[in-house]
Amino acid sequence: MNTTQDHYREYPARSNGARVGIIVAVVAILAIIAAFAFGLIDINQTKEMKAPDVQVSGGQAPAFDVDTAKVDVGTKNTDVTVPKVDVGTTKEQIKVPTVDVQKAN
Repeated sequence: MNTTQDHYREYPARSNGARVGIIVAVVAILAIIAAFAFGLIDINQTKEMKAPDVQVSGGQAPAFDVDTAKVDVGTKNTDVTVPKVDVGTTKEQIKVPTVDVQKAN
């Protein structure tokens, strides 16, 4: 006896682990590209590479000078509206975080 249900198969649910891993890798690569594009990272080669001799001795690995952005995190006094218990508000001076980023040289 042939019914319409015989033509359909159940497939197990797929795991999204690989998809999440690819998304994380793409976001990480885009973050690195953005850091270079905005000048937050600057890499300069300071020593030329020298290929090793044929006798498996000697050689010199290249050296790099990496300049990264300088980030200063601090506080500053700012007036902020703070609610009072008596259904009113007043302005009080509090410390709020600050961030100062200077591009790499």
